[in-house]
Amino acid sequence: MKNRPFKQVDVFTAEPYLGNPLAVVLDGSGLTTEEMQHFTHWTNLSEATFLLPPTQAGADYRVRIFCPGRELPFAGHPTLGSCHAWLQAGGTPQGEYVVQECGVGLVKLRRDGDRLAFAAPPLKKSGPLAEDEVALIARGLGVPRSDIVAHAWCDNGPNWRGVMLRSAEQVLALKPDGAVLAGLDVGVVGPRGKVGVVGAADQDGIAFEVRAFFPGNNGLAEDPVTGSLNAALAQWLIGAGLAPAQYVASQGTALGRAGRVHVVQDGGDLWIGGSSVTCVDGTVTL
Repeated sequence: MKNRPFKQVDVFTAEPYLGNPLAVVLDGSGLTTEEMQHFTHWTNLSEATFLLPPTQAGADYRVRIFCPGRELPFAGHPTLGSCHAWLQAGGTPQGEYVVQECGVGLVKLRRDGDRLAFAAPPLKKSGPLAEDEVALIARGLGVPRSDIVAHAWCDNGPNWRGVMLRSAEQVLALKPDGAVLAGLDVGVVGPRGKVGVVGAADQDGIAFEVRAFFPGNNGLAEDPVTGSLNAALAQWLIGAGLAPAQYVASQGTALGRAGRVHVVQDGGDLWIGGSSVTCVDGTVTL
């Protein structure tokens, strides 16, 4: 074991403790997969990352992303939080963008004022869900099937199934049944602006409310703010004409958080951005 530089970062917020926390070990060299997984469990956070030297040409660093029980090929808030920690620790990109190497390949990140944004990776699976799955999700969410007004696969590594409800209020009122939704990663989105106007923002400039449900250690869990889901939702919603090319989504409201996800379609890239703030800075013995 040795002392390794460590940061705990709150992602998708500029104010500490209102986003989604991430443990970042800035030197993961020499650690086994089992040791990384064990430490991730110990943190009691949704994800932990371990930074390593890159193995692919053009990458500035490599990251391995873990959640309790498994390693992830890609995840949004760990991507932004790891990049924030790497830059804060003195990392310097080789070119215009920061280039992260992870399980899905190379991911570009750019600085947008005080925010970082990643280029959404391509969807591995898209298109509408099977009707029996939509009916099952409606039952698990406790809403009539008719209240799911649109649905799609949103698989960009994590195997998200996306559904849109009629309103943000309906999204926030959900009390899902973990037994019905067991084994499913479900993302739910609802408009916050004027009904019938695509991507209309409310008085706070927010267009959509998002919630993310996934299998946890003790049944169904909810993620405070989810970059991978928001990336896939944006690809679906913008592509289907259900959202404009630029909007802000809110997530975490039901958990007492105030996550803000900034979506911008720019040319051939879809950028998913947010602020990050370091809450713990020091070393960890691993």
